[in-house]
Amino acid sequence: MEKIDFTALENAYKRLIEVISIYNSDKNNLIVRDSLIQRFEYTYSLSLKMIKRYFSASAFSAENIDGMSFNEMIRVANRMGLLESNLEIWDVFRQKRNATSHTYNEETALEVVEVIENFAKEVEFLLARLKESQS
Repeated sequence: MEKIDFTALENAYKRLIEVISIYNSDKNNLIVRDSLIQRFEYTYSLSLKMIKRYFSASAFSAENIDGMSFNEMIRVANRMGLLESNLEIWDVFRQKRNATSHTYNEETALEVVEVIENFAKEVEFLLARLKESQS
């Protein structure tokens, strides 16, 4: 298996954890909340890209990877042991990521923030599994 550089996802994860901690100490700070949501957005995107890179490094054909739906990609990643949670949970993350364009709405912003800590745990698991595969 070819080596994969996880640096971008590791850095995004660290920044996400950092802002989760700050947000938890002051949940009334809207600037921090907005930063939390933004960091969730790009960490989510990087997570999916890393899963695709892993598939590519695992000798999946480019056609198969590009043709995968979100649901199929998450199911395969789950079967491969890359993810701790199932499609149902990842679909919630996807829905919240899609809702981030509406975070000017207070209720929506709070709903997005509500899943971010669980998402961070999932990214931590994903990173650990990806690193194990490179050992």
